[in-house]
Amino acid sequence: MRKKIDSYLGFAKKSGNLVTGYNTCIFAINKRKVKLLILTQDLSNNTIKKMINLAKNKNVIYRIYGKSQELSNITGSNERGIFGITDTKFAEVILKEIDKE
Repeated sequence: MRKKIDSYLGFAKKSGNLVTGYNTCIFAINKRKVKLLILTQDLSNNTIKKMINLAKNKNVIYRIYGKSQELSNITGSNERGIFGITDTKFAEVILKEIDKE
């Protein structure tokens, strides 16, 4: 399962359907562009609470998944722990794979 999620995240990055980082994701969520919010397990509790509250207020689906280092390597980011998928189809497929685990 993990390989599929990794591949989908890589495809989302290459196609421009992935936003990363705290401020960028908040901006995209407020613009209603994010379809799926992925938070890593190793974020601080305060950050996780803030992002979950924002996601709930804006009706954005979210999941807590993986570690910052792993997902950052997959997406070519520098130590990011917050990822937003902006394409509906990518969001559906990645959500389905995360929920299988």
